Amino acid sequence: MNNSPTTIQKIRPLLPVRLFNGFGALLEKTRARSTPLSATDLIETAKRRSGLDDFGHGDFFEALSRLLHSCQDEAQLNLIGKIALKVDVLETLSARLQMERDRQLYPNIARQEIHQPLFIVGLPRSPPTRHDEKRRIQRATQSCNFFNWLVPTFGHVHSVGAEVPQECVSLMTPTFLSDQFDAMYYVPSYRTWFFRQDLRPAYEYHRRFLQHLQFRRAARRWILKAPTHMFAMPALLSVYPDALFVQTHRTPVDSMASVSSLVTILRSAFSDAVDPFIVSREAIDYWSETMEKFLCERDRMANNRICDIQYDEIRREPIGAVRRIYEFFDWSLSQEAKQRMRVLITGQAERQSANHRYDLSQFGVTPDEVLSAFATYCERFALSQSTRARQEAATRRLPHDRAATPRA
Repeated sequence: MNNSPTTIQKIRPLLPVRLFNGFGALLEKTRARSTPLSATDLIETAKRRSGLDDFGHGDFFEALSRLLHSCQDEAQLNLIGKIALKVDVLETLSARLQMERDRQLYPNIARQEIHQPLFIVGLPRSPPTRHDEKRRIQRATQSCNFFNWLVPTFGHVHSVGAEVPQECVSLMTPTFLSDQFDAMYYVPSYRTWFFRQDLRPAYEYHRRFLQHLQFRRAARRWILKAPTHMFAMPALLSVYPDALFVQTHRTPVDSMASVSSLVTILRSAFSDAVDPFIVSREAIDYWSETMEKFLCERDRMANNRICDIQYDEIRREPIGAVRRIYEFFDWSLSQEAKQRMRVLITGQAERQSANHRYDLSQFGVTPDEVLSAFATYCERFALSQSTRARQEAATRRLPHDRAATPRA
């Protein structure tokens, strides 16, 4: 058994970060508490800084207000967390203002057709012009580099970079209807409110964002990925009625340990009071309910709209798994595309050279508890033990001399 420390055991902010947050905590004790962020003030600041005042169609004031109140009252943000929240909201508001300006300057953006987008789902783990593309990439790289410096262990879990594929859930953040905020901060009241909302406005904005990205850069096919899409299938299908899906399958034992580790690490960048037990319980409750909802919606769709792929298959032979997806949807996989995939796979391995290690026991739950919560899903797709447990069981079944022989 591997006794190496897990990734969350390695969480320790750098000394400058600890000193900065310590200074913020001291200020909180020695003077009146800072004025809470308000949606009205942030909206006016974003307008003033950008010189724009049209946010476009769709109301986001209530969602933003609830998020800010929840962060203020519940998230126990450290100084960096408070600064990050303000900066993030202002950048999101500014981006929304700029996108609306672009849609008015370039009416063809709204005429972009998004045809049969493919959404990759499963359990977890502006229009720009070409001349300023390099500048925008540089700015995004600087932002990503700062985050990687702030949370060095996060790179073991999830690659962050200006030119690295990311989940498309961020396309919905300008509506402030996104579970991305719940992953970053402990915001239970916002979370409860969010789960009761009709998310069609978020997916309408998601589509507007794709139109923006597609303008002047023709896209034959959009490949999108975020596990959280399973939670809002009616809203997604109302905006993308011809959407196609790939569902990846992994035992919930591993998935819940991995996502609990990811969220614990991410929240630890912004708060010094993160409870891994709470993180894990939230994850199990959310994803088990989400999976139940998704399976019901899935059964209403034609079988040829969704392809099933095992997580182990992706890890073992990623290009083979992609080839099978192409064959399922009767798409043509070119040699050029396969070569680009090989380059991407190599780069991914280099960026994540350090292993993401996690152990379910650190989150106060047992494998049986997880399997019980996901019983219907596990039975339907024959998922049970964790990968580690299966490997250890297989090792015990091997003759002694074979078990001691390292595999290539």
